Amino acid sequence: MKSPILKQLERRISEILRGKDTAIKMAIVCLLGKGNLLIEDVPGVGKTTLAFALAKATDCTFQRIQFTSDMMPSDIIGVSIYSHETKEFEFKAGPLFCNIILADEINRTNPKTQSALLEAMNENKVTVERKTFRLPEPFMVIATQNPMEYYGTFPLPESQLDRFMMRIILGYPAPEYEKIAVMEEPSFRLLERMEPVVSRHDIIGMQEEAEKVRVEDSLVDYMMEIVSATRRDDRVRLGASTRGAQFFLGAAKAHAYYEGRDFAVPDDIKKLAPLLLGHRLILRNKKNFSDAERLVREIVEKVPVPV
Repeated sequence: MKSPILKQLERRISEILRGKDTAIKMAIVCLLGKGNLLIEDVPGVGKTTLAFALAKATDCTFQRIQFTSDMMPSDIIGVSIYSHETKEFEFKAGPLFCNIILADEINRTNPKTQSALLEAMNENKVTVERKTFRLPEPFMVIATQNPMEYYGTFPLPESQLDRFMMRIILGYPAPEYEKIAVMEEPSFRLLERMEPVVSRHDIIGMQEEAEKVRVEDSLVDYMMEIVSATRRDDRVRLGASTRGAQFFLGAAKAHAYYEGRDFAVPDDIKKLAPLLLGHRLILRNKKNFSDAERLVREIVEKVPVPV
């Protein structure tokens, strides 16, 4: 049975972002699995709202970074400034030093600035002038990305895409939910009054508990067979990486924990596979992420489920 705290967390976010239960669930699973989340969709469907609501509901510090073509790495990480009082350089932390970072329209900035996030996303730390600074816990990057056909975008390199545990889309809301969104108060006003339902320490504790979820060897073999199949498929030029498999296992544990179990089942792996692997594949015909997700679903259907 799902934890009452997680039920309350999901309910609180759904009061702000209506009709997007699956997206909310996966954002929470990603947080429990210590992962980063990529949301790709058109403007104005709630990407920013989801990130802000998750931070507010978990009492986490939050920063929104609006990426632009002229942004530099120091605008994100911070910079060392000479102090006339101490006669030394002092590091002034940038907006990256928060629990939840919204990297808004990440593909509108240049590759140099995009790559500034790599160390933070992979190791929860940044290095400035040979000094290492730890980032706060929990730490999560939620990046939004416009579809590639939009003007003035820089496609994320494979190395950075691989740092995201999941990729999700929100899509337009169903008519009944969209009508409510149009008629009620703007979401930013609702967010201002939003009260947290869990603390940062609760999140850290749940992350540690999720890591202890049992995964039988047969399930790990099942997961690895799906990963390997992405590399053997003739339609794929670049299959899922080992890092992707590590995220896959962590997400499966987090999903099981979210569902109230201390053990993983095949359904955890089947549900997560397209969201975990789709953005890591490069297809030979260079189609988009949605095509890659459909291919992953086909692979999952072909791989025998352990009994």
